[in-house]
Amino acid sequence: MTNEKNVQPLRSAEEIADMRWALSRYATARDVFMFNFGINTGLRVSDIVPLQVSDIRGKTHLTIKEQKTAKSKRFAIPKALRQEIEEYTRGMDSGEYLFASRKGNGYISTTQAYRALQKAADALGRNDIGTHTMRKTFGYHHYKRNKDVAMLQQLFNHAAPSITLRYIGITNDEIDATLEDFSL
Repeated sequence: MTNEKNVQPLRSAEEIADMRWALSRYATARDVFMFNFGINTGLRVSDIVPLQVSDIRGKTHLTIKEQKTAKSKRFAIPKALRQEIEEYTRGMDSGEYLFASRKGNGYISTTQAYRALQKAADALGRNDIGTHTMRKTFGYHHYKRNKDVAMLQQLFNHAAPSITLRYIGITNDEIDATLEDFSL
């Protein structure tokens, strides 16, 4: 039996608000910003943690080379997130890491990012939260709002729509909804 968690998206505004509250209470402002950045961009945590202030401050788009795929990717930064970026980076130098480690001059590891989310999840009594929760939350809500799996598949660089739907947990939700009031 594996130790892997069944990491899920946060499916409601209340769950997202609860996670923000727990992060602000049990983690740091850096971790709250990381969470907000993650759920609003859909980027993998490995692509988020090495970002510098100059990568996003005053920009409408972010261009990165994805760690996992080595593909260059251009992402629009949502307007509400741009405002939060300005507030978070106020007083920071352009060469600073957004998610600076307290140890040394580098940025936090993906493991440190996981631990921050885990601390908040523990406070909420949840065992289905991990770093992929941010990406899955973005995908879940993007799909629910736009109903465009092809667009989301492209955003996520997935090979097939079925992979995207399974990744964001839509398949089971959709199937369950079709059976809720089914009766012969």
